[in-house]
Amino acid sequence: MIEYTTIEAPCEGSITEKRSEFIAQLFPAETAEECVQIIEAVKAKHHKARHNVWAYRLREGGVTRYSDDGEPQGTGGIPVLNVLQKSELEDVCCVVTRYFGGVLLGAPGLTRAYSSSAAESVKNAKLLHFCEAYRIRYVIDYTNYGKVSYLLPEFETVDAGSDFGEKVTLLFDIKTALFPALEARLTETFNGKPDLEQLETHFVSFP
Repeated sequence: MIEYTTIEAPCEGSITEKRSEFIAQLFPAETAEECVQIIEAVKAKHHKARHNVWAYRLREGGVTRYSDDGEPQGTGGIPVLNVLQKSELEDVCCVVTRYFGGVLLGAPGLTRAYSSSAAESVKNAKLLHFCEAYRIRYVIDYTNYGKVSYLLPEFETVDAGSDFGEKVTLLFDIKTALFPALEARLTETFNGKPDLEQLETHFVSFP
């Protein structure tokens, strides 16, 4: 089953290390262009900061990018990217702003601070888990609606706007991996293969 995890909305986390403040901002983003705009906006907002380190991961193409933004090589962007990877987050961009406190941290201290602040932002994020799903249309008689409505929750379906006219037109999303089991269950229940129309395949956030 194809799936991925991202965040619902921008969030923030911060730490202070030897008087240097590290402010990590985590944003949802689906394209490199969005990430560039986010990075530039944060830099403009925090233009007095010494560094604005960043990293992003995009699902499409498996793209990853990062920048130390003037910090010693490998002490900023890579630690932030590592946090995103270990958290298994995709379609996200993280920018960590550092306001220098006058005390040098050294490479280990910088690596730890950038990693910790990024982890704080992830901890404060509301996560969304997306799975590949089929959008299904299923037209049934009212006499069968009770049985079908009882079965669907067992397969984690999400209603997509059902209609109750002369017949019941059920419109719902189901994880692609669960579709064969639902089809088999309905076939068994009604002694015949159900007319489940697959409208599209897309990604859906399931509860």
